[in-house]
Amino acid sequence: MSDDVRTVAPSIGSRLSQLAELPGTDRARELASLGRSWLGEGAPSLTDDERAAVVKTLLDVVSEGAGSARERLTVGAALGLLGDPRLLLPEDDAYWATVELDEGPIQFGRYLVTNREFRRFVDAGAYDDDAVWASIEGGLAWRDGAEARWPDLASQAESRPFVVDNQPVVGVTWFEAAAYAAWAGARLPDFEERLYAVRGREKRPYPWGAPFGEGNANTQEEVLGQPTAVGLYLRDRSPEGIYDLAGNVAEWCADGVDGERWAHPGAWDQPSMSAWAKARVLETPDSLSPALGFRLARDHS
Repeated sequence: MSDDVRTVAPSIGSRLSQLAELPGTDRARELASLGRSWLGEGAPSLTDDERAAVVKTLLDVVSEGAGSARERLTVGAALGLLGDPRLLLPEDDAYWATVELDEGPIQFGRYLVTNREFRRFVDAGAYDDDAVWASIEGGLAWRDGAEARWPDLASQAESRPFVVDNQPVVGVTWFEAAAYAAWAGARLPDFEERLYAVRGREKRPYPWGAPFGEGNANTQEEVLGQPTAVGLYLRDRSPEGIYDLAGNVAEWCADGVDGERWAHPGAWDQPSMSAWAKARVLETPDSLSPALGFRLARDHS
């Protein structure tokens, strides 16, 4: 028995010890059942030692990619509730992955911007900081006239499945995404930059190569009906370690045409065709959707 299991109360510790003996698929199934008890109302409180032991066990399942899509969805949500140690911030070097473009290196966030990350922006009072919004085209005018901002939408009861800490933030306009990027000392990627991050010099149609296959990305075919924790689909990952490039949520890009902005449409509510690296759609910058988020980029110093 490992030290982290020995230190917890018998009820939790013994169950985790039993789970450790199970094959990955069975362990994922049992952990999903256990995780649901923490996600519902009246969830039991855990000591610090219990929490650490459970988080470690959940992380093991995530890193193995074990279980069905729905089981891993629950495991990821439980991990987000208890504290996902994978989540970093833009000031952490490990937050970034470097891609060598022909024009020079560029860094991308390994994960889509998460609810935990974006909430820090909100809690810092950034929506009241004129300088943040003035730094982006049309930002101040949108903020001052907006009928629905992310903090308002996120507080609604129906938004609960979409605001788990380790899931990608969704329901953000391009203005909000660009403002967060500026506040974080970064920017949104151009579509062509993002395209290269997916395809590389090998011209991959998907981060893992080809064909699209089954169970490689969170698209409509997975029938989950919502985003998952970031990085839950292990094959939806570039060689440099950039996750969720094909599915999970669509991504705003910096550039566009005639005042509209490009977005890569691959998301939980779209068919696999939308996951293709070259797929793109134009959206008005004030558009928002429960399947549209973003990631950060920055020029390598």
